[in-house]
Amino acid sequence: MSHPKRRPTHPGAILREDILPAAGISQTKLAEMLGRSRRSISLLIHEQKPVSTDMAHRLARVFNTTPQFWLNLQQNVDLWDTFERNQAEYQKLKRLLAS
Repeated sequence: MSHPKRRPTHPGAILREDILPAAGISQTKLAEMLGRSRRSISLLIHEQKPVSTDMAHRLARVFNTTPQFWLNLQQNVDLWDTFERNQAEYQKLKRLLAS
């Protein structure tokens, strides 16, 4: 399986660059809507915090999406980051060959 050269877009970047401007919502307003602190939302939007399962449910409710949408975005980032960190080690692993 090939590994993408570019890191997938973090869900926080999608919120920051696309969703919030289109909806005309500030970070403070989003924090209120989600029932979370502004700091928590700021960390997410600046890609310093991942989308948790709880946050995925909250975002899905507010933006009329699904929790899976947000978790899939986060999972793509997590898989890419993990592969980048451990690529050399993964390449040393021997494949099990079918007989």
